[in-house]
Amino acid sequence: MHDDTRDHGPQPLDSLLDRWGFSNHQLVEASAEQLNHKQVQKARKGRQLTLHMMQKVARALNEAIPPRLPKEKRADFVPYLHRHLFNYAKGYDPAWSDPNEPLMPQP
Repeated sequence: MHDDTRDHGPQPLDSLLDRWGFSNHQLVEASAEQLNHKQVQKARKGRQLTLHMMQKVARALNEAIPPRLPKEKRADFVPYLHRHLFNYAKGYDPAWSDPNEPLMPQP
């Protein structure tokens, strides 16, 4: 029998990366740690990650965004926590609203 409890479906991370305009490759490039494409893909699709891996993905996102912002807006950026990116993370709040919304590139 197939166990679906480790598969959580598309994650908030997935839409965040889309809204910020990041590809998996750009997130991997931005990471100072050993983050790879397969891990980013798993994270987006909702395959269950360890707390350490969720935090690593969150750090990569927080490293990737500021360089894209105008210098005067960088101080306004609020770093994401893993619980903002994954709906199965402890402390996840579906009602959380992203304080970085005004900084995102407009479609």
